[in-house]
Amino acid sequence: MALLFTPTPALRDAAPNRWDWCLLPLVLALLVLAAYGAMQMDRPFVVGEALPISLDPLYLPYYLLRTILRMFTALGFSLLFAFLFAAIAAKYRAAEKAMIPLLDVLQSVPILGFQAIAIAPFIALFPGNLLGVECAAIFAIFTSQAWNMALSLYQSFRSVPAELSEASRIFRLSAWQRFWRLELPFAMPGLLWNMMMSMSGGWFFLVAAEAISVAGQDIKLPGIGSYIAVAIDQRDLGAIAWAIGAMLAGILLYDQLFFRPLLAWADRFRFEESQGDTAQRSWLLDWLRRSRWLSALSNRIGDGFQAAMGWFPQRHDGTVASRTWLRLPDWWPRAWDALLVLACAFAFVRLGLFVHQDVGWAETFHVLGLGLLTLLRVMLLIALASLVWVPLSIWIGLRPRWSQKVQALAQFLAAFPVNLLFPLVVVALVHFQLNPNIWLSPLMVFGTQWYILFNVVAGAASIPHELRLAADNLGLRGWLKWKRVYLPAVFPSFVTGAITASGGSWNASIVAEYVSWGDTSLSATGLGSYIKQMTDAGDFHRIALGIGVMCIYVMLLNRFFWRRLYRLAENRR
Repeated sequence: MALLFTPTPALRDAAPNRWDWCLLPLVLALLVLAAYGAMQMDRPFVVGEALPISLDPLYLPYYLLRTILRMFTALGFSLLFAFLFAAIAAKYRAAEKAMIPLLDVLQSVPILGFQAIAIAPFIALFPGNLLGVECAAIFAIFTSQAWNMALSLYQSFRSVPAELSEASRIFRLSAWQRFWRLELPFAMPGLLWNMMMSMSGGWFFLVAAEAISVAGQDIKLPGIGSYIAVAIDQRDLGAIAWAIGAMLAGILLYDQLFFRPLLAWADRFRFEESQGDTAQRSWLLDWLRRSRWLSALSNRIGDGFQAAMGWFPQRHDGTVASRTWLRLPDWWPRAWDALLVLACAFAFVRLGLFVHQDVGWAETFHVLGLGLLTLLRVMLLIALASLVWVPLSIWIGLRPRWSQKVQALAQFLAAFPVNLLFPLVVVALVHFQLNPNIWLSPLMVFGTQWYILFNVVAGAASIPHELRLAADNLGLRGWLKWKRVYLPAVFPSFVTGAITASGGSWNASIVAEYVSWGDTSLSATGLGSYIKQMTDAGDFHRIALGIGVMCIYVMLLNRFFWRRLYRLAENRR
């Protein structure tokens, strides 16, 4: 253990330069703020105790600190989940058959459903401590981040070019080495853009995550989400404006200190060498590279990583280069398929009993009809968003300088909670007597259309420079160039973004189809509005029915539409 803290010769002999002294206060400030925020999360608390939220703007920096700590904690767990899920689902066909439909279910379950399940166990796990409620909020944010990252990483693993896979077999890389040497570096650019989108997704559902109801008590954890919830309850437009400003400041801050350096660092994982005038740039990454101590420390970490590559080597006899797979009995695939069929049959039997005994078939058919209306809204909105954002995203992705300029703006727009639009929407619809069934629909896709933008930008940025030069040399211009080069190249990325945007739109329908501002409420006919009204009424059986129907629609849509599109993209890559 002592070796972990023993200074290397490079660290002992290297005198700090001016970049070390510039970075020292920044690093210390971040450590102090993180430690202070963590201390505030771990303090005595009893359910029923009031946690007052002040609308005084002076408290906003503290609330912003608490919110960002929760979001980055959830992001770390989401990253670990994505690594494990994607690696297993992409490598094992039997696991994929169960895990991908499970992911469809998970991304369609509303965040309120996860929170209702998790809050009591977390409070019981940390009795008499605020950490239980904090863990429940972090888990709720995790559910708004993890599914998108896992799906992106899984589909990147499945899209590794055949020539690179063949090279890994020739060099006899083990599964461990293949993951770190090939699959993760290949997926890194897309993963980083999806991490940014996941952070923005956490902001989008922040009000639901930080304002928790348990045992008849409303708990509002100190944070931007609770601040927004109180401002909406009190109809305080000034406080909402301050909250928007704090959100923008927080997004710009972690964009400059976290995501921008990572994107610039990830340029090394492109197929071709980055062009000097088009590479992502970060002032912080430049400082880090010029720092003498941090360079020596990164070298030591790199040496440790190189040593870790020797773990779990592939065993071979030196005569063949092909990969040796674990041989399973011939009956195993059929037995696994039979087990999955039995599990599905059991689930349908339980669902039938639940419908027959607790809600009735008439109510079930009514909810199925509401789900069909929401399905039509989702598909129409995704199609319209795709027509707008796919060409614009390709244009941005092919120009890294522009992608750097719009990066923070896109994160802010994706993070903008739709709740903050309720005053404008309610006033406009009431004043102009507009139909809520039509004009509330755009709210569903307001926070999810950015999944298409982020994924397509990442896909366009990864188009090999040689391919673009070849298209120019062949004289491809206009629509022909888009049809033959750009659109096929970004198609897998688009499908990944569209699948996630579709699932997010179903989730967002609960917020978008039923809006309120003060005493005025407007609702559109649909499944999201039904679930929201049943949640307010506390009708558990109908809440479960609504969530179940939503899961069924999302699974069928993904299975028979989006997955087929992705298989098409996978076969044509």
